[in-house]
Amino acid sequence: MSSNINKIVLAYSGGLDTSVICHWLTQRYDAEVIGFCADLGQGEELTGVPEKAKSSGASKCYVDDLRAEFARDYIAPMMRASAIYEGYYLLGTSIARPLIARRLVEIALAEGADAISHGATGKGNDQVRFELAAQGLAPHLAVIAPWREWDMQSRTDLLNYAARQGIPVQASHAKPYSIDANLLHTSYEGGILEDPASAPDEAMFLTTVSPERAPDTPAFIEIAFEHGNPVALDGKPMPPHALLAALNKIGGANGIGRVDLVENRFVGMKSRGIYETPGGTIWYHAHRHLEAITLDREVLHLRDELIPRYASLVYNGFWFSPERHMLQAAIDQAQRHVTGTVRLKLYKGNVIIQSRKSQFSLYQPDLATFEADAVYNQADAAGFIRLNGLRLKVAGKVQGGLAG
Repeated sequence: MSSNINKIVLAYSGGLDTSVICHWLTQRYDAEVIGFCADLGQGEELTGVPEKAKSSGASKCYVDDLRAEFARDYIAPMMRASAIYEGYYLLGTSIARPLIARRLVEIALAEGADAISHGATGKGNDQVRFELAAQGLAPHLAVIAPWREWDMQSRTDLLNYAARQGIPVQASHAKPYSIDANLLHTSYEGGILEDPASAPDEAMFLTTVSPERAPDTPAFIEIAFEHGNPVALDGKPMPPHALLAALNKIGGANGIGRVDLVENRFVGMKSRGIYETPGGTIWYHAHRHLEAITLDREVLHLRDELIPRYASLVYNGFWFSPERHMLQAAIDQAQRHVTGTVRLKLYKGNVIIQSRKSQFSLYQPDLATFEADAVYNQADAAGFIRLNGLRLKVAGKVQGGLAG
């Protein structure tokens, strides 16, 4: 406990953890606590958040609409990189944390606070994401992580604390898993989901229907891109946050974007997360299909080699790192000609390509055709194969090939 901490800005969501933390901070530090809640598209979750924060001990609570910035400056650059973690996860929680941390620090500086605080547990990735960002943006601020300080060990302990202190919370012993929602996804972790052998309850999902309950008639959409960014849906220009919201609606109605994943956390353990990313899944696939005709082969292959590294940087909390900025510059250079339109069919959980067009398409029908052409001399392939096979031929002779 530090006697120098008189004002704390807390990343506040209105949920169980941060409501308890808000009250606990006022008691533990005898300090003024100011809440900050980022509107990243979580919708009804924001209802009454300032009142909840004050009822938990905060002097006031900022609620900032960051949806446009989130989609434009965080989701879009990540999607230009086609970032996906461990083959499945589109990083919906991970990419939100640097923006929340940045605004948290800005408010702390404006308010003259001595410290910031967050609700991430000592086992989770978010503690790393928040604190690495804070170290890079305002290293003089203290960071308070209550889950690493108090003697409470579980969300059951938090529920009991809330009941004793009269703190209003929506979580219950009957539904003890954690939900995190934003414009890109909704995630579910912990509690009854911790057994990876158990399937999730269908009633849990908030933004998607199951593929079985999706319409029997497919939906068709067309997305226009400029320089790797989506700019229009079905011919209607939209900013990224509005376009993503529209994709979420149509994708959710068609059962798109569910993932049940056991992932490797940065802190060293495996964890099970369930994600709904309807709009992001559509965006990801549309972008990849357009890249297939607009990116040079070696550029595409090199960028794909960088995807795991880029995704790990986002997942592990290094959004503001120099290496992420360096990778972004290279990726954005490659995206200059990723401009065109992609038409997709959405059907019972599937995103199916229908067509892709671009003024910068590198696909040339007169080269690719199996019909007669006057462009490609097939006899040239013989020398190409001989030169590429030379080292293999030498090795086969020296080492005996199958006989060796």
